[in-house]
Amino acid sequence: MSSNGDAGASSTPVPQGAQGLLFGDAIAEQDESIGYRGPTACRAAGITYRQLDYWARTGLVEPSVKPAQGSGSHRLYGFRDILVLKIVKRLLDTGVSLQQIRAAVHTLRERGVNDLAGITLMSDGASVYECTSADEVIDLVQGGQGVFGIAVGRVWREVEGTLAELPTESLEDAAPDVEDELAARRRARSAS
Repeated sequence: MSSNGDAGASSTPVPQGAQGLLFGDAIAEQDESIGYRGPTACRAAGITYRQLDYWARTGLVEPSVKPAQGSGSHRLYGFRDILVLKIVKRLLDTGVSLQQIRAAVHTLRERGVNDLAGITLMSDGASVYECTSADEVIDLVQGGQGVFGIAVGRVWREVEGTLAELPTESLEDAAPDVEDELAARRRARSAS
């Protein structure tokens, strides 16, 4: 993912809050011990369970609250995981390659909460650019590189609203996964 850090200085300062959800809105930190099962994560992100499973198995977006631990175990996705899932879905819908999406996801994972809220992802369909100010967005569009943008802060609010209506599961309250017969055989075979 490219950063548009070479953007020139602005001749006109943008008033605080003028960009609303695009830049600068305060975003509350989410409880990292609260998780969402696969079907709930799918509903909130607008993806299929097949996509969710594939992305988890290939390491694109793995559950951060509770990863799968063998056959029959339940994954628990955190809020940030679902936010990234929704962004991945939007990038795929616009034709961005999976290779570019992987680079974008890697960069998003390294960001803090406040950094995420201030990012707008822009793309020309081939590359994904990270913009952290209105000036960078304008410079990118004027340079002919930006075709569409995803304001991460706005997606954050959409995910918050959707998840408020869906069931959660606390990591402390989660029932322990029971090892099934197949998982026990695999474990025994690998131990010998």
